Amino acid sequence: MLDPIYSSATSLARAIRAGDVSSEEVIEAHLRRIAEVNPSLNAVVHMAASTARAEARGADARLAAGAAAGPLHGVPVTIKEIYDVAGLPCTAGTRGLASRMAATDATVVARLKAAGAIVLGMTNLPELALAAESDNLIHGRTNNPYDFERSPGGSSGGEAAIIAAGGSPLGIGGDAGGSIRLPAHFCGIAGIKPTTGRVPNTGYLGTTAGVINPLVQIGPMARFVEDLELALPIICGTDGRDPTVVDMPLGDPQTVDLKRLRVAFYVDDGIASPTSETVTTVRRTALALADDGIAVEEARPAGIEQAYELWFDLVGADGGVGLRSRLQSLGTTETHPLMHQLLELLRPRAMSTTEALAVLVRLDRFRAEMFAF
Repeated sequence: MLDPIYSSATSLARAIRAGDVSSEEVIEAHLRRIAEVNPSLNAVVHMAASTARAEARGADARLAAGAAAGPLHGVPVTIKEIYDVAGLPCTAGTRGLASRMAATDATVVARLKAAGAIVLGMTNLPELALAAESDNLIHGRTNNPYDFERSPGGSSGGEAAIIAAGGSPLGIGGDAGGSIRLPAHFCGIAGIKPTTGRVPNTGYLGTTAGVINPLVQIGPMARFVEDLELALPIICGTDGRDPTVVDMPLGDPQTVDLKRLRVAFYVDDGIASPTSETVTTVRRTALALADDGIAVEEARPAGIEQAYELWFDLVGADGGVGLRSRLQSLGTTETHPLMHQLLELLRPRAMSTTEALAVLVRLDRFRAEMFAF
């Protein structure tokens, strides 16, 4: 087996179950790695080292006694600091919650623990997870593991940075407008934003009510795609609390007949042109799929260029009044410059009820166009 800090969560779980390595050894390796890299990254903002060590010893003891092992038995994970982990601080990066401690686990955290995972700590984010960088007035800025002068992205930037640096094999992020996808891209890891209605947001401190809720999804992040395949079935499904989650079976990707797939790709969304390196990478990926016998076509959905404005019209229909009220209700009187920037961006987007209802009609039309494509 590879060094634990460079192994996938899937291979670690397999090795622990086989007795090739102990959970305690795996946990210690990752705690050492965090201690080594975190002073430069500022990715992990709360550690659970003593609890993790105790849980690892317990995991090894249960395995030695012949107890059944879950799919993540003894495997370390990290959690974005906007999802409750019982006994750990959860501030969502906003000063009004600076002293808050979580009393219970978010649904996704409880499910990971039930599968045998061991939480190492909480990772950094922008205030209320509402920026494309990971910086706040409580914990400061997270740096990109490949270049400390650059950003790891946001809002799940702390998660992406520590995973990329080998401090955690698997983590949980959240995505409303790119908050898993952007940091994964910036840090060179894998992540997935699940389909709306897959994963409960219960225990999430951000804003999810009303029209915003379909935008916010919790998903796994890892260095290896196989770990997304492992983690997603664990965290998805109804929990009896989040009313937007549906009881929809999750298919097994291993049973998909690749030869029957049709893939469309495009290298420019009509909003912002990517770098030449990104274009090359996307084209190479398309060629790799074609080499596997998949039907691949370069085609961009008509109307995709509306996505940016439509997203901002949805979240900014009230001109940011709801967000300001949310900050006030949390006791936050001083916000980070990134939050101030967002509020100023939303202010001129305030619209009437009639106009807001028209945005919802546009959203349905947009979704219908994407389905038709």
